[in-house]
Amino acid sequence: MASSMLRLSTAALISAFALAGCGGTMPSLSLPSWGNNDEPPPPQAGPSATLGTPSLAPDQIVGRWGIASFHRPEDQPRTEAAARNACSPPYVINRSATGVAMLGHDSPAIQDMTVKATADGHTYIGPGPDPGGADDREVVSFDGRVLILKWVDPEVAGRYGTMLLVRCGAPGAPKVAAKKKPKT
Repeated sequence: MASSMLRLSTAALISAFALAGCGGTMPSLSLPSWGNNDEPPPPQAGPSATLGTPSLAPDQIVGRWGIASFHRPEDQPRTEAAARNACSPPYVINRSATGVAMLGHDSPAIQDMTVKATADGHTYIGPGPDPGGADDREVVSFDGRVLILKWVDPEVAGRYGTMLLVRCGAPGAPKVAAKKKPKT
C-alpha cells in the first residue's frame, strides 16, 4: 500500500512539473544565443590588455621625501611648505622587485607597490598589478621634485587627504644636518 502511494505521489509530482513547464512558469533552460553564426563571442580582454604606460618610473620616486597632506585644493601651497620642512625624519621610498616599497594605509608595514597605468593615461601606485584598485593612489602630478598622490578609495581619501611629497635635498628643501658620531 505504501509503495503504491509513493508511486502515485511521484507520478503526481512529475505531472505537476510537466504541466508547469507547458504553462511557462518554469525557468527556461535554453542554451545561450550567440547570434546567427552560432559561434561563441571572442573572450573579453583581461586587465593587462587595457594597461598603459605610467607617467613615471619606480626609480624616479625612490628616495627620501618630506610628506604632508591636504583636503582642500587651496591648502596645497601651505602643505607643500610643510612637506619641505618634514625631511627629518624623511618618508623613505625604496626600490622593490616589482616597483617600490613604501607604506600603504592603515598599516605600519612596508608594502611592495607597483607603478601602473590605465590605457587612458592615469598612473597609479599600489599593491597588485591592476591599476585603480581600492588600495591604490593615483599620481595627480610629479615634476621630479614634488609628487602629489590621491587615494582611490573615497573613505581612505577622506581620512588621509591628498598626499604631497617633496624630495629631501631638492632646491628649497631645508638641509638636514648629519648626526656626528661620538668619539671613542
